[in-house]
Amino acid sequence: MTFVLAADPTLADFGKDPLWIIIIKAVMLFAFIMVGILLGVWFERKLIARMQHRYGPNRAGKFGILQSVADGLKMGLKEDLFPRTVDKVLYLLAPIIMVVPAFLAFSIIPFGPMVNLFGVQTPLQLVDLPVAVLFMLAMGAVSVYGVVLAGWSSRSPYALLGGLRSAAQVVSYEIAMGLSFVAIFLFAGTLSTSEIVAAQQQTWYAVLLIPSFLIYVVCMFGEAARIPFDLPEGEGELVGGFQTEYSSSLKFALIMMGEYVHTFTASGIAVTLFLGGWRAPFPISLWEGANSGWWPVLWFLIKFVLTFCFIVWVRASLPRVRYDQLMSLGWKVLIPVNLAWILLVAAVRNVIFVNNGTFEGDLYISAGLGAIVVIGALAIWMRFDTVNQRRKEAMKAEVDAEFETLSKEPAAGGFPVPPLDLPHYHGAQHKEIPSGTN
Repeated sequence: MTFVLAADPTLADFGKDPLWIIIIKAVMLFAFIMVGILLGVWFERKLIARMQHRYGPNRAGKFGILQSVADGLKMGLKEDLFPRTVDKVLYLLAPIIMVVPAFLAFSIIPFGPMVNLFGVQTPLQLVDLPVAVLFMLAMGAVSVYGVVLAGWSSRSPYALLGGLRSAAQVVSYEIAMGLSFVAIFLFAGTLSTSEIVAAQQQTWYAVLLIPSFLIYVVCMFGEAARIPFDLPEGEGELVGGFQTEYSSSLKFALIMMGEYVHTFTASGIAVTLFLGGWRAPFPISLWEGANSGWWPVLWFLIKFVLTFCFIVWVRASLPRVRYDQLMSLGWKVLIPVNLAWILLVAAVRNVIFVNNGTFEGDLYISAGLGAIVVIGALAIWMRFDTVNQRRKEAMKAEVDAEFETLSKEPAAGGFPVPPLDLPHYHGAQHKEIPSGTN
């Protein structure tokens, strides 16, 4: 198997573009996100409809493709209502805080190698940083302030609970997500997204570091608050969660836009860090020009769309989990497994495979052994979890038996009949009724 060297951009290639090229790339990125939101909403509706044997949108435009445009116009023309008790400044500011960091996080995603754009050699990426991945995590954390402020400024108990849920959820899953990137940093030796893509020239990290990839996939849903982890909204429990008091106006449209941009960012990060970025998959990579020119944009878009399809498929397949299950998964499973995997990767990299900063051919065998070790650790954990589950079931059976006994004798203090002061109660029953009363 041969791999064609591409014109990989490095950190030194950024910061040299003329201002007008930067503006053009920023406009192109903004247009990609906005068009992607319109098509993404329509595509998600159509895909879920097909999974449920329905047609989906089929009235506005050919195949219903203009349905998202109609929805946007509807929300833009609706009356903008303000609940009486809201904090108006924060109430208006919260949707903006949700959207802007999501746009900024998408700016570090590389779409392709060095290309000729209007006569200027420039990387197909708006910006790159020595700590680009940390910048993405920071933007994801900042956007949570918008959710929390939306819940707090609404002065509604349901909205406040949704905001608090979002804060706790993101804190939990940000830690696990950040730890899932550590193994990539150890292998790539950099936090720059363009250089991480260059480091996957031979093997994608989704294959080489499959435990990190699987953990990121779970954290991706928790970070973007998508089903099955959309607990901040929780319509069945919290009406609409943090957005309960936002009417179907532009503010609500901004919230929905922020949700989709977060989903796009999560998909783009998955493609960039684990699926080879803009590099062509095998066997297309055998073609000499697969990783040069504008062709890599096509490979990136295909991976991006397939990742988005996976997110939609999960939404159509899985129910919303309970909040205690969500937090237990983050703190009791993902973080401990992540830490064990990082220790294994660090030991393997520093003890066996390091040879002047490069990896030798037996890397894949050892990485497979590492994956087996992690799977074994998961099997041991599942065994302990099974024992714990049996203990819980025994305790539940004991409680149920006690409940059944008490329910047969309500006067003994059982549920649901509250305990009664029996002497006083019987005395009141037999109390003499004065004559002349009805």
